[in-house]
Amino acid sequence: MKKPPKSSGRTDPVFDLLARSPHKERLADYLALLKPFDDQGRYLPFEALRYRWAAGLDANLCWALVKRARAAQYINLLPLGEPLQWSKYVQTPLAQKTLSVVDRHTSTAALDYMTSQIGERMHFSYLLNDLIEDEAIASSQLEGAATTTRVAKDMLKHQRQPRTPDERMVLGNYRMMNFAWEQRHEPLSVALIAAIHQVGVEGIDDEQYSPGVFRANDEVVVQDGAGNTVHRPPPAAGLVARLEKLSNWVNLSDGSTLEKNYLHPLIKAITLHFALGYEHPFRDGNGRVARALFYWLMFKNEFAAFRYIAISLLLRNAPVKYGRSYLHTEADELDLTYFIEFQCSVIQRAVLGFTDVYRRTVAYTEDFERWLISSGFFEQLTEKQRAVYQVAKSGVAKEFTANNVAGNFVCSYAEAASALKGLIKLQVFERRKMGREWVYFLRSPLQKCKHGGALLRPHAVTA
Repeated sequence: MKKPPKSSGRTDPVFDLLARSPHKERLADYLALLKPFDDQGRYLPFEALRYRWAAGLDANLCWALVKRARAAQYINLLPLGEPLQWSKYVQTPLAQKTLSVVDRHTSTAALDYMTSQIGERMHFSYLLNDLIEDEAIASSQLEGAATTTRVAKDMLKHQRQPRTPDERMVLGNYRMMNFAWEQRHEPLSVALIAAIHQVGVEGIDDEQYSPGVFRANDEVVVQDGAGNTVHRPPPAAGLVARLEKLSNWVNLSDGSTLEKNYLHPLIKAITLHFALGYEHPFRDGNGRVARALFYWLMFKNEFAAFRYIAISLLLRNAPVKYGRSYLHTEADELDLTYFIEFQCSVIQRAVLGFTDVYRRTVAYTEDFERWLISSGFFEQLTEKQRAVYQVAKSGVAKEFTANNVAGNFVCSYAEAASALKGLIKLQVFERRKMGREWVYFLRSPLQKCKHGGALLRPHAVTA
């Protein structure tokens, strides 16, 4: 990657150069570059901008003008590394739009409203649990886990023991995400960072990961796919002290939105994500911990819907851009705008995808319940049976066991088993033995049942 030239910190020489030949003949072209964004409003790195400047302009001088404009808008975040260097960012149009989307759709209040719109329809809990699994699986795949999404979901839903290191990685991520939720009321500390790592990687390959133990030497580096070293973390000496400073920064009150130093929780969480990746405090598993801490800080700041928003699904589909957002930041004097911009683009898409799923679920629910009532089948089903039946019809889950029904609906095993057996009796479900437990699933719509004709189904409803 072509690194941008270092800025000298002195601004007067830039304008001295503009006043001299041959630059003064192109003065208008140069001064048009005195802005932080390109003509399309994008915050581009040097390696992208240098191909967009008019022919004949001096690239170093062009970059100096862009940097001067950006420096005037920098917001300091926190010092990182050794020696310490201030990280900073510029508030961009994309970031502002993402903050608005996050505030409107992901707060705890917004999630409570969504749940109230669905009311007592318990099938929604199945959908939410499905979304929690998505983040754990995608984060593992992003780190190299070779297991398929279908196999991983089967393991989590049936609560079976993992059979391979890749499955153990998925289960570790799942536990780590739940641990981040459970610890959301705790302040950040070196001990909590270590505990999140231990929960996430213990039992995968303890010799490789050293669960909960910080690296003690400088052998850990980040390499690209070709084996080239692209990031060498700050030295292990002083690592714990730097993590303590990071924790103190995270624990500082952000104050009122009217205060000059106010920092939106999303920007702070993205910065924490970057800082963990930059420090690389563990031998392995750093990316997973960094993403888990992003979620932890969003949970802590009452953005509860992030429990069901799988950022890693989109990061997994753009790993090169994800990696480059780190590299552009490090190459340009810890300007985190590149990393924040990429994360905001991913987060905005993930949040809007979550709200789309919610709206479709509400619409399906209303259609499904109208069909149940008009069919005369409604009165024959208990509340739990209606919920399980709807989950099956909508395709959120295809197989059910008494264990996972009890877990999703927070009821006893006996209640869950009774609901499933009742659906068998009504000839809505059938079952087969898998290992030691019975697995229940929707009967084929072509099979006959005692309600007359083919199995009842809401033809007007699309899953």
